[in-house]
Amino acid sequence: MSADVSSSNSEVELTPQEWGSRGDAVARDPDGRVFSIPGALPGERVRVKVLARRRGIVHARVVDVVEASPNRVAPPCPEVGRGCGACQWQHIDLEAQKAYKRELVAAALGLPDVPADAALRPTVALAPTGFRTTVHAAVTNGRAGFRRYRSHRVVPVDACLVAHPLLEELIVHGSYGDASEVLFRCGARTGERLVMPTPPGTPIDVPADVRFDHVRELAAGHEWRISARSFFQTRPDGVDALAAIVSAAAEEIEPAGRALDLYSGVGVFAGVLAARGWSVTAVESDRSAVDDARVNLRTLDVSSIRADVARWRPPMTDLVVADPSRAGLEKEGVRVVAASRARRVVLVSCDVTSLGRDATLLGRSGYKLSYATPVDLFPHTFHVEVVSVYDR
Repeated sequence: MSADVSSSNSEVELTPQEWGSRGDAVARDPDGRVFSIPGALPGERVRVKVLARRRGIVHARVVDVVEASPNRVAPPCPEVGRGCGACQWQHIDLEAQKAYKRELVAAALGLPDVPADAALRPTVALAPTGFRTTVHAAVTNGRAGFRRYRSHRVVPVDACLVAHPLLEELIVHGSYGDASEVLFRCGARTGERLVMPTPPGTPIDVPADVRFDHVRELAAGHEWRISARSFFQTRPDGVDALAAIVSAAAEEIEPAGRALDLYSGVGVFAGVLAARGWSVTAVESDRSAVDDARVNLRTLDVSSIRADVARWRPPMTDLVVADPSRAGLEKEGVRVVAASRARRVVLVSCDVTSLGRDATLLGRSGYKLSYATPVDLFPHTFHVEVVSVYDR
């Protein structure tokens, strides 16, 4: 007889078999009901308490691990035990995290998950601690902290496993008054750091060296100005890795010609390509990022355009590099890519679900996947960056 899960607080034992789209383990009971279980791993037996049912999904939390997965470890950060929900995979061994992410990428792209598969190249692994140079935090009673997993409740923290030390000091010891949120950013290789509270202008108490406008960072062989409101990858060694993969993909179709850098941010990929002889048009809708890009790329053969990529009409080109938001290219972005008639497309994705959809859409537009490289920018979370290369 199946367990009664008609109300909250009922308990049931389950064995999850797969990962959901947001990194929670997914199980099905004998009646076919789908359970989303954060903190569980596929293959292990867990007792869970039902919290709620939403849109046909039973949301539950682990109350006991009956039979643990060999990939389960004690979370290395004590803040997890105090309720911090910022790093939802800290209970998973680091090597297992990489393996699970590789499986998710392979499934999204319809590839066999085998190390020897030439289409799925080895994962680029990066340091698992002290790496984040951009951190968004909530504020409660003047202190910075992080929300409980899938909750609005804020947990002030006394340490942060993944924040760069320049930021950890500000997170733990800064005072943020009546702010509701605060953005922290630093240049790991320049030593500069900034804070931006929400609402802007809220009085805060931070060390005298903290800036409020922009920082500079060194990555991919270049110095970048990054304003508080501009997007930049969360770690400079990650920028190095992504830039190296994009550069290698471009070099495979040399000689250098015309390139588009779509969703170009502060100009990283445009700058990397231009430094190698490409004539680049960079397209970005965010004003702050475009202003930064024009400073960063002023000595290079790059035209920086502020425009909505989805509504932009591209010129004919040889190469497209696209680094969209978590939503991916979607139909309109793929339409722009296809209209450029580029012979090669390099897609930088930060979400495996959108990656799978974009790969399908590119395939329908005449582009075939040549290879993909996972880059583990975000240890201790289910997020993974993927650089996938398509040719026509």
